[in-house]
Amino acid sequence: MSVARGPARAPLLPAIGPNHGGLDEAPDPFPYVTTRRLREQRWLLEATVRQIGVDWDQGRSRYTAYAAGLDAEPDFARIRERVRKVGDIHREFASAAARRERLSEAAESDGRTVEAREHAFVAAILWGNAQWPLFGNSPLVMELGDRKTACFDRFIRHAPHPVRRVEVPFGEATLPGVLHLPRSGEPPFPLFIQIGGMDSFKEHQVAIYGDKVLERGMARLAMEIPGQGVALERGLFVTETSAAEAGRAIVAWARTDRDLRPDGIIVAGNSFGSFWATQIAAAVDGLAGCAVAGLIHEPGMHEIFETASPTFKARFMYMAGYDDEAAFDAFAARLDLREIAADVDCPYLAVAGEDDELSPLHHTFDLLRRIPAPVDLVIYRGERHSIGAGPAAAFGPNRHHLIAGWAQDRQDGRPAADRYRVVDATGAATDRPPVWRR
Repeated sequence: MSVARGPARAPLLPAIGPNHGGLDEAPDPFPYVTTRRLREQRWLLEATVRQIGVDWDQGRSRYTAYAAGLDAEPDFARIRERVRKVGDIHREFASAAARRERLSEAAESDGRTVEAREHAFVAAILWGNAQWPLFGNSPLVMELGDRKTACFDRFIRHAPHPVRRVEVPFGEATLPGVLHLPRSGEPPFPLFIQIGGMDSFKEHQVAIYGDKVLERGMARLAMEIPGQGVALERGLFVTETSAAEAGRAIVAWARTDRDLRPDGIIVAGNSFGSFWATQIAAAVDGLAGCAVAGLIHEPGMHEIFETASPTFKARFMYMAGYDDEAAFDAFAARLDLREIAADVDCPYLAVAGEDDELSPLHHTFDLLRRIPAPVDLVIYRGERHSIGAGPAAAFGPNRHHLIAGWAQDRQDGRPAADRYRVVDATGAATDRPPVWRR
């Protein structure tokens, strides 16, 4: 394993993976990270993508498109139609991104700033998606990242609400983030810190219009911690404690920023961000709450790394700076929230799918009984890890409103209590006794 903490961009690994870049990397294919299952099951993975499409593993094209709104749906729908093998993924996303990028440049040149803003925002999300299937800091990944950043900078210039980039001091490096402020009201604003998952990047974490957090008068800070986005490109890798260390740095920075209230800070995480946000909640005193969804609570990560699509493990090896699979397995076995659960002293909201295939729910119940603070658990029946594909999520409480409303209650000082709700296929939410307190 090699770990670099400096801010300079550097190639990640002398890895052993196949050439994913096609003609984009000929005649010098980059050795992307791979795993035993990814090599042995490549034929099965290709067949699955051919039959199911780009969202074979989870609803990535849908949850990353969410922030861009309905006008972006044709871009993503075309990509879903055209992707028929793994090698298509980065090319189709990049092709769609380049089109939106051109439209944004032309609109800005003509002074059509609203149009430029919207095209640039969609382009940034598409460029970020193009990076996803390339598991290494290759020149191609860096180029895609640079174009994502340039497009998002154009969005910031014409944004419908105040937006600015931030760099949070982190040892000898810095962590990149984007701070979104409400359109109305006066600072300082209460803060909602957003930590994404394995596939996430800060550009898609906040909606271009009608964001559920911003509309409630809260600032939203979308961060990339070690292993994510530009932080990963800088050589900052995931470790057992990197999220906790990053959380301390982010909160310390936020408590000194002129636009933000030093009290009432919420930390939130989605998917693997639920694991990292829990680590932050255990490490940082004085938080108003921790809200997590699409849960990753299983100790040792067997389901996500050994039974789910082999791309999960390969990507996380890239994020953690490993090219030795046996060494990575030893590292993953040590990822366990149970040891720190007793240190979570702020209210905790957990939103889960009943049939989560990446972290079975019994691990969540085991964790919750160890958290001394009030816990609010909401389970959507029949939903998988990526909540949103089934009737419970479609007809039940909107999970984005649910999380943002819960956060607002915490920041307003409303008392929290243990609560357990189950949302059924008709959308009805039924309260049950909090069984983890028995």
